[in-house]
Amino acid sequence: MHRTLTTLALASAILAAPAMAQNEIGTIERGTYICELPGDVRGAAGIAQPEANFSIISASRYSSPQGEGTYLRRGDEVRMTSGPRNGDAYRMMSRNFLRLLDADGTPGKLRCIRRGR
Repeated sequence: MHRTLTTLALASAILAAPAMAQNEIGTIERGTYICELPGDVRGAAGIAQPEANFSIISASRYSSPQGEGTYLRRGDEVRMTSGPRNGDAYRMMSRNFLRLLDADGTPGKLRCIRRGR
């Protein structure tokens, strides 16, 4: 009996793992995201990166200086899925603050802050 319960519990955990790995789909706040790199103590707090700026124009579309495309949000990760930024991924640090992810999936130095609609 104990062995059967253990087997059932293990099977349930294995079957639930893929569902738990799939983060909930959502959207991010519409508006313009201004991107910058950190500054230093001798100068500005941030160094503007205007080519990295983008605007969220609808529930799944973005616009950037390079053109328009689509994005997908799953949990706290936002991934550009088409257009000139296809493949770029960001971590949501807060509702209005994103960080570009490095190739290894860790948050990089580039930060993007929402500045209104």
